[in-house]
Amino acid sequence: MNPLSANLRWLFLEWPFYERLRVAAQIGFRAVDFSLPYAYPAKELKARIDEHGLKFVYMLTPSGNWDAGELGIAALPGREGEFREGVRLALDYAVTLGCPLIHAASGIVPHSAGRARCRAIYLENLAYACDLAKASGVTIAMEPICKASHCEFLLNRTAEAIAIMDELGRDNLRLVYDTHHAAMEEGAVATTLENHLERIAHFQIANPPSRNEPGAGELDFDFLFDLLERKQFDGWISAEYKPTGTTLASLGWAKRFGIDAAQTV
Repeated sequence: MNPLSANLRWLFLEWPFYERLRVAAQIGFRAVDFSLPYAYPAKELKARIDEHGLKFVYMLTPSGNWDAGELGIAALPGREGEFREGVRLALDYAVTLGCPLIHAASGIVPHSAGRARCRAIYLENLAYACDLAKASGVTIAMEPICKASHCEFLLNRTAEAIAIMDELGRDNLRLVYDTHHAAMEEGAVATTLENHLERIAHFQIANPPSRNEPGAGELDFDFLFDLLERKQFDGWISAEYKPTGTTLASLGWAKRFGIDAAQTV
C-alpha cells in the first residue's frame, strides 16, 4: 500500500498549482492535500484531481487572514459566526472533492482574551462543526502547533487535544499529528504513536528542527514508518515539509512507498 499524500502548499512549488497535481501523480503519489483550496473552484479542482487519478484527503476551514498570521479562527471571541459560515463552505468543498477530513484550526489567542475563554469557544465551535459534518461522513480534526513556531497558538500538545476529544465525546473528532510540532513541543513521538494512534486521522511528516524532509533532521522516519505499519495505521501520511533543495531531490525517503522522482517530465 502507498499511503502517501503530497501537501501542495509545501511541495512542488516549482510548478503552477494545477501542474503540481500532474507531477505528484506521475511520480507515484496517490493523494494530495492543500490547506486552503478556496481560491480554486471546487468543481474545477475536483475535475483536475480526477484527471490524474488522485484523492484529495485534507483541508482546513477558512482560517481568517492567514498571511497576517491568524492561523485559524475557531477559538477567537467574536468570530463565531464567521467560523460557522466557513464550516459550511468547507463542507461544500469536502463533499464536492470527496475529502474526508477538515481541520478546524483554533488560531492565536488574542492578548485581549484569556486562554480559558478561547478554549470554551473552541469547544463550542468544534461541537458545531462535528455535528454539522456528521451527516456528510466528514471528520473534523485538531492539530497542536508547537510554541517554538507560534507561542500563543491555543493548542500546543497532544494531551490537550485528547482532553478536548474526551470532553466533547464526538466520534468524528480526531487528531492531526505533525511530527515537527510534536517533536519540538513534547518529544516522545514513538511513544505517543504507540499510545494514541487510534486518535490520529492524519499523519504529517516534517523533520525538526527546520521542518525539512526525512533524512534532514533529528527523527528516524524509517523507524516511525515501521511503527505505523506494525500498528496498521489506516490514515494518510502527508509530506508536509520544506525541501532542503528541490522537491524532487528531497523525495529519496519515499522510495519505500513506490515514489520515483525520476519519472517526472
